[in-house]
Amino acid sequence: DKLVDTFYVIEKDAAIRIITDKDTQGLEIIRHSTAHLLAHAVKTLFPSAEVTIGPVIEDGFYYDFAFPKAFSEDDLIKIEEKMAEIAAKDFVVTREVVSRAEAISFFEKLGEKYKVSIIEGIPGDETLTIYHQGDFADLCRGPHVPRTSMLKAFKLTKVSGAYWRGDSKNEMLQRIYGTAWQNKKLLDEYLQRIEEAEKRDHRKIAKTMDLFHIQEEAPGMVCWHENGWTIYQELREYIRRRIAATGY
Repeated sequence: DKLVDTFYVIEKDAAIRIITDKDTQGLEIIRHSTAHLLAHAVKTLFPSAEVTIGPVIEDGFYYDFAFPKAFSEDDLIKIEEKMAEIAAKDFVVTREVVSRAEAISFFEKLGEKYKVSIIEGIPGDETLTIYHQGDFADLCRGPHVPRTSMLKAFKLTKVSGAYWRGDSKNEMLQRIYGTAWQNKKLLDEYLQRIEEAEKRDHRKIAKTMDLFHIQEEAPGMVCWHENGWTIYQELREYIRRRIAATGY
C-alpha cells in the first residue's frame, strides 16, 4: 500500500505488464522471493552455511544448504522467526546486472563455491543478475517482490536431505521446505488442508486399523496383516464379479 521507491530504466522498446498477487505469476514471485528470505535468514543465523538453489515448487518452495550440522525442528522455528524479522525491516530488493567474471569474483569472495559452480554452468550469452536485500545477495533470474515487507504469509514445513544437483555421487545437502501465500487467510486454509490430508494418510490408518506394515528392508512393499489381507481379498473378488457381470 506504499509507493515503491525502486525504479528500473527501460532502455529499449518493451512490452510491460503489471503483475499483482492475484496473478499466478505473482504467487510464484512471492514464493521465490520467500525462498530468498529463507536463505537470508539462514545466512544470518548460520553464517558458515553455503547456499545452493532455491526454486518454487507446487504450493511452496525449498532451498538447499551445505552445512555440517543437521538442522533441527528448533532451528526451523528460529529460522522462521528470523525470516519474519527480516521481512518486517522492509528492505528494498534491487536487481544488479553483472558480467560472468564479476559474478564469479563476487561469490568467490563470499566463499559460496556452489554459486560459482552454477555460474560456470550457465550459457555464456545469458544475462547474469544478482538480487540484493539488506546485507544478503543471491544469484537469480528473478523477478522478485520490490520490498521484503510484501512477504507476510509463510511457513517452514520440513527439512530433508538432498544430493547436490540430484546426483548421489555428489555431496549431501540439507533441503528446507516451506510454503508461502498472498495472505494469512490463504496460508491458514492451506495448512488446514494439509492437516486434514495427514489424518487420512494410508500409512497412519493402516497402523491404527492393523492392516499392514512396511519394513525398512523393503521400502514401499506392503506386508499384510490379517485384517488388511481380508479387505484386500474382498475388494479383489468384488472387482472380479463386476468385470465378469459386464462380460469384459
